Order: sequence, then C-alpha cells, then structure tokens
Amino acid sequence: MPSFNIVKTWNRPESFRAQSVIGSFTLHDVKMEKQFTGAIPIEGEKWQIGVIVGRSGTGKTSIAKQLFPKEYIRGFEYTSDTVLDDFPENVSVNEITKALCNVGFASPPDWLKVYEHLSQGEKMRVDIARALCLDQQLIVFDEFTSVVDREIAKVSAYAIAKAVRRTSKQFIAVTCHYDVLDWLEPDWVFCTDDMAFTKKTTTPANHAYGSQVPAKPLATV
Repeated sequence: MPSFNIVKTWNRPESFRAQSVIGSFTLHDVKMEKQFTGAIPIEGEKWQIGVIVGRSGTGKTSIAKQLFPKEYIRGFEYTSDTVLDDFPENVSVNEITKALCNVGFASPPDWLKVYEHLSQGEKMRVDIARALCLDQQLIVFDEFTSVVDREIAKVSAYAIAKAVRRTSKQFIAVTCHYDVLDWLEPDWVFCTDDMAFTKKTTTPANHAYGSQVPAKPLATV
C-alpha cells in the first residue's frame, strides 16, 4: 500500500522584515514545519483514473512526488516549430493526431503551431496527449486544469477521462479544483484536506468534497 509520512521543515528567517513580522504577530514559538501522513490503498486494485485533490498547501505535490517519483509529470519542454514534433520520436503521426483528437483538441491547423502560440486550454490538452503517448503505464499529472477557465476545465476533464479509458494506462490527476471530479469520474479520490481515501462506489455527498461537485452537463466532447 503506497503510504507516506512527509515532514517539511524550513529555517526561521533572520532578515529585518521577517523579524519585524515575527515580533508583530508573536510568531516566536511557531513550529517551522509541516507534516503529511496517510496512505493511498490502490495496490492490487483494478483502476484507471485516480485524483489527488485538496486545498493549496495541503501536500498534494509532495505526496505525488514521493509516492510516484518516476511517473510524476508537471509540464513538458517544448522546443520545436510545431507541437507535433515535440512528441516522442517513436510515436507515429497517426498516433499523435489520434491522441490529440481523443483529448478534445481536434484542430489540425493548430497542431502546426508552436506550443507558445496555443491557448491555455490547448496547451493543457497537448500536455495530456503527450503524456498519454509516453512509454509508461502510469501517468501522474500535477496542476491538472489549474491554469484554464473552469468551464473549459470541466469539458476538457470529460474528454481526457474518455481518452484515458480508451487505453490500458492509469492516470492520476493532481489538482486543487474539486469541480472536475464529476467530469473525470475517477475510480478513487484522495483528498489531502482530511487525508481521506474514497473509492468510486462511495457516494460523493458522504465526503467533504461532495457538496462542491456540480452535476455533469449534457454536452459531450
């Protein structure tokens, strides 16, 4: 069972400004550390999509990096004149275009653009498509939908979930946004707000994030 006990510490700053704040807000005895403890019991389970979700500062990235260091992804480097050429060399053009279409980016003219010329939503879809083309079974994708409009995020999440389930791969989204949960329809959710693990069979309303999950719209991608 993947478990973690992460302790992050930092030195007490000695600058004039820091000391002024420490004195003004009586922070002399504040403990300069954070501890994250828990487990994600997914070993031996059959699943394809999981989510690590929680508020900022609750340990999502630290947990993902410690439990899945080789599979952890937080963006890619783009250096080519077209996003098509930034995909792995061993992936065919047909596989690339299929992956792009599957994640909801079905615009051939835009495939010819440099990555920096794409919108934030397009960039995210290219990143996910590229991740799905990697030669690895598990993909752990941080900052999922963090920089896109929330309506785009929801529709993109729905398309990405469908794309993942067309493969045999496993995908873990790491995000601070609860609104994509109902769209991804994950097999499990680990919420860092209370370090609680929830399987798909559990009714969302029984969990802290349940009230924040909107109903899925009728639109499809």
